Amino acid sequence: MTALLDHGMTPDDFLLDIGCGALRLGHKAVPYLKPGHYWGTDASLALMRHGRLTELPDPARLPEDHLVQDATFAFPTVPDTITLAIAFGVFTHLPHADLQTALTNLRRFPNLRSVLFTVFLSDDPCPTRQPDGVVTHPDRPPYHVAEERIVQTVAEAGFTASRSAQLLPRGQVLWAAVPPQIP
Repeated sequence: MTALLDHGMTPDDFLLDIGCGALRLGHKAVPYLKPGHYWGTDASLALMRHGRLTELPDPARLPEDHLVQDATFAFPTVPDTITLAIAFGVFTHLPHADLQTALTNLRRFPNLRSVLFTVFLSDDPCPTRQPDGVVTHPDRPPYHVAEERIVQTVAEAGFTASRSAQLLPRGQVLWAAVPPQIP
């Protein structure tokens, strides 16, 4: 939640929480945002529904249809009102091509100001021990990727990449992908 607030999130924003699972961020974001301003996607609809009922102090603040089963980053039924998106701990466990797909498909949101996502970084083609001890891999989860490749992927999707200096759990690195500013 801190990263979103640091990127200017207000209660008026419409947040898309990609890979939201059992609402590990949603249980904080839903009470903060205006009712109906949170949307979550995940490969498991059952997990999201369980989180809605067990993690939220007031499940009515999050309409059930705002939880969208989506394993391909197509963002079906998510409205164009989205202003911020976050994928925390998602692309550390998926092949890099999924980040490219997600960013490309996020371009359809005309009001989007920023996409926050985390990755593990390493240029090493071998398993790498991250600063807190987790071992990452170039070819299986948890994945690592070279910083230059992140910058290139973000640019190819039509965004500008910005790396945060903020230290995150397990050595993850927070990035912001910012779409071109519309005059």
